[in-house]
Order: sequence, then C-alpha cells, then structure tokens
Amino acid sequence: MSSVMDRILKFAKNSRKKIALPEASEERNLKAAEFSHKNGIAEIILIGNEEEIRNKASEINVNISGIKIIEPQKSEFFESYVEYFFNLRKSKGITYENAKDMIIDPVYFGTMMVKMKDADGMVSGAIHSTGDLLRPALQIIKTAPGISIVSSCFIMELQDKTLGDNGIMLFADCAINPNPNAEELASIAVATASTAKSLCKIEPRIAMLSFSTKGSAEHEFVTKVREATKLAKEKAPDLLIDGELQLDAAIIPEVAKLKAPGSSVAGKANILIFPELQSGNIGYKLVQRIAKANCIGPVSQGFAAPVNDLSRGCSVEDIINVIAITALQAE
Repeated sequence: MSSVMDRILKFAKNSRKKIALPEASEERNLKAAEFSHKNGIAEIILIGNEEEIRNKASEINVNISGIKIIEPQKSEFFESYVEYFFNLRKSKGITYENAKDMIIDPVYFGTMMVKMKDADGMVSGAIHSTGDLLRPALQIIKTAPGISIVSSCFIMELQDKTLGDNGIMLFADCAINPNPNAEELASIAVATASTAKSLCKIEPRIAMLSFSTKGSAEHEFVTKVREATKLAKEKAPDLLIDGELQLDAAIIPEVAKLKAPGSSVAGKANILIFPELQSGNIGYKLVQRIAKANCIGPVSQGFAAPVNDLSRGCSVEDIINVIAITALQAE
C-alpha cells in the first residue's frame, strides 16, 4: 500500500466518520463494510433491504454484526426526506409520489442522509454508473460555495521523489468534464487545492497546463487557460497558482528558469490542472503505466459534502480506500 493511503487510513481511523453504502447487498461492499467496521476506519451505514443484506452477508460468510442497516421505507427519516426532496424539486415537475419513489432508491436515500448530516459521506458506484451517483448528488447536495462544477482528481505517487511534494502530485480533471470553460477550469483548480490539503496534507502549488508557456504561443485554447488562471487567483488569492505553463516548465526547475523566471510555481508544481479531459485522462494513464506511479482515485471534489464514485471493476481494497478518503474529506 502507498504511504499516502497509509496516512489517509490512519487519519480516517481517528475521525470515525459515518459513511453510507447504498449498494449494501453487493458482495464487495459487504466485505469492505466488515473490514472498515472491524478496523475502525469508519462507522458504516448499510442502506437497502435488511433481509436481503443479511442473507447475502450470511451466504458469503461476512460478519456485519454491529453495523447499522437502514431500510429506506422503514426508516424514521423517510417521510422528512421525501418532504424535503419534494419541496426541493417540485418546481422541476416532481410530484409527492415521484419524490417517494425516488427516495426509496438507496442512492437517493443515502444522498439525503449526507445532505441532512445523518451521514458524513457516501460511497457508491460498484454496481451503479457515475451518472447514477452524480444526478442525486447534484440535485440534493449541490456544489460547495464558490465552486461552479463537480470534478475529480487523481493522487499520483511517483517513484521520483524530486517531483511534486516528495513524489506526490495531483492531476485534475481526468475523469468527469470533457471540455471545461475558463470559469469551470478555475473552480477545478481551487477544488483540487482543497483535496491536496485535506487528503495529502500538502501546500498546493498549482500549474495551469497548456502547450504554451507565458505567451510562447497564441491560440483560443491558450487564452482559455490564461483566463482560468486569472479567475482562479481571484477566487483564491492565498493559493500559489500560475499559468499558462507547459508541463516541463511546471515540474522541471531548469526549464522553469528559462521559460518562466520568477514564477512561484514553475519548476515545483504539485498540482497539474489539465485544460480538458482528453489530455488529463491520457496524462494520468501515461504516468501510471510508463512511470509506474501509484494512482489513487478518481476522487470526487467540488460537492458541498463528500460523495465518491467507484469503478464498477473495483476491488474490496478499492472500496475500503474510498471509504477512508470520504471520511477524511468530511473532516
């Protein structure tokens, strides 16, 4: 396991946050719930049909004694959640009966638990799509103050410890937004800085990446990154942010001296903000595969409260790690 993940698990154990799992009858989730409960990583809340959950746990020999199980329709919270959701969405054409039907869904119910602070965070996605998680989260939890878009980042743990922050870098956005505009790109930068502080305990040095460094090229793509850099600095004047920077100028001190002398970020960036999803997705996979970096994520960011998405191909260990990440984000 990576040193970053070791630290995250340690901090999670100290925080003992309540994390909801709305895919509670799924085998990997049950195994992750058992491990997380037994090892004190979080207080797990399993959401779904109680009989189905207990039968599945028994079938796969998983011990869930001591773990809270909530069946949405039978919950003390159900009517108040339905009322809240109906009032929130009635202007969009949702009827009271529609609201009832939706809150019965464990993912919607779990999202409401986070919104109403009956849970500190939620983890889903082993058997649901990203859209199934994002839709209720955007409707109910919404984005954090000052953040216009939900995004994701990857924590990259590099073998070369001279890069980033002792080998730790964050890449964003590599999983959600195909082509963010300047305002959205600025929000992604600010949200990633928050993730770096909360999960990695590092001080952000943010490079807004482009194929140009400080006016070496002119193009509408470059203009977008320049504008995003300006907006990010306005949003968070206390953060170290610079752009537009080419990748080598962002991370190699010798190149930075030539291309961006005097920059507080160039040559020592620990956060890389990619201009759009194609470059971000390609970039993190290149580093993961060719440089053999340990890659943690995607970590969802920008929500007003933490919810995280899993890959449908995730392992039990992946779920445990995301539970710990979500717990730490809730701090």
